[in-house]
Amino acid sequence: MTGKTVLQLGYGMQGKAALADLVQNRSVSTIIVADGSEEVMRAPEATGSAKVRPVRLDASDRNALAALMREADVVVELLPGPFALPTARLAAETGVSLVSAMYLANPGETDPAERERQRGEVEAIDREARARGIALVEEFGMDPGLDLALGREALKRLDSVVAFHSYGAGFPEKEASDNPLQYRFTWSVIGVMRSYLRPARYLRGGSVIDVAADEMFSPRHSHILDLPEMEGPLECFPNGDAAAYARRFAIADQVKDMGRYICRWPGHGAFWSVMARSGFLSEKPVGCGDVTVAPNAFCAALLGSQDQFFYGEGQRDVALVRTDVRGYRDGKPCRVVGQIVDRRDLTTGFTAMQRTVGFPVSIAASMLLDGRIEGRGLLSPMDIPFGPLVEELSRRGISVSFDVTEWDGRVEP
Repeated sequence: MTGKTVLQLGYGMQGKAALADLVQNRSVSTIIVADGSEEVMRAPEATGSAKVRPVRLDASDRNALAALMREADVVVELLPGPFALPTARLAAETGVSLVSAMYLANPGETDPAERERQRGEVEAIDREARARGIALVEEFGMDPGLDLALGREALKRLDSVVAFHSYGAGFPEKEASDNPLQYRFTWSVIGVMRSYLRPARYLRGGSVIDVAADEMFSPRHSHILDLPEMEGPLECFPNGDAAAYARRFAIADQVKDMGRYICRWPGHGAFWSVMARSGFLSEKPVGCGDVTVAPNAFCAALLGSQDQFFYGEGQRDVALVRTDVRGYRDGKPCRVVGQIVDRRDLTTGFTAMQRTVGFPVSIAASMLLDGRIEGRGLLSPMDIPFGPLVEELSRRGISVSFDVTEWDGRVEP
């Protein structure tokens, strides 16, 4: 495997962590890191590695991107969400394996025709990748990503499942939540705005509950999670389509209560519920004097321009990934909780979000290069060998725990 070349697309917050981790891989001789910003040209100096070759790239330039892909043995894609699907398509056509932290199909898409078009395109990409004998690993960050891997492993420890609750969240430590939002950004601000206006689904008593995009923060859809590992109770809100994930986990015929959630400090939901219902998170441009602007882009620009919403020296974030599965094993009620709690590394400066997104994509790239990922076509974190993944995370100081106890029959989160 000596002399392998990795193409990393994106040099944002998560990209910096992924690149720092890839540099440590002795089997990789060249890392081409491509981004549209001038900052990428300083990547060799920032990493202190001669392996790194920076390239200024417009990710929408299909020909330039394909040329770089042809130089690589694997592609690490950490671009903004809208680039995930076309980049995966190009990788399949070029015949190079890829790992992405993103969904290929937009989970926030509300137009049925567009959702169907994206679904068909994803299926076509899968067929092309299989035909070319390559692997395209999608959703391999924190959430989606590590949550799916934990969920699959938890299910292996049960014979049948009744309730399945999954959490993927990043938020400040309590002492760092001292601004008006009680929140600081660790990834794209516009990405956060888009994620706050996204339809969701969860299961209660076997029935599907649909959550409108502007209702995800509604109190009737939220609950409290109070863990001893945290510094107080957390508000939890539905995130994603739990019914679709029940099908992916092959438990749709068993599970009665299921949800996927994000977590924030109390009060966050009340504020963003008002913002969502008032149109501040809409992508539809509105006129303002002589210009038009999308409300969510304005919010992102306003919040992203203020230091108070980003982490300063000595301030830490928390990444929580938790899967709580309840059912039966050997005929007895059983509860399996898999969990990761990570915090910012103040020595390297990498936030918990960078560590739990950037490091997994780097790990997956290494596993593709050395053959530990054997599948072909479109793969998810559920297809990745769990043991080697846990070992690699542990080497980076990210611990995975599993707690198996008797289930008391409660199905609510």
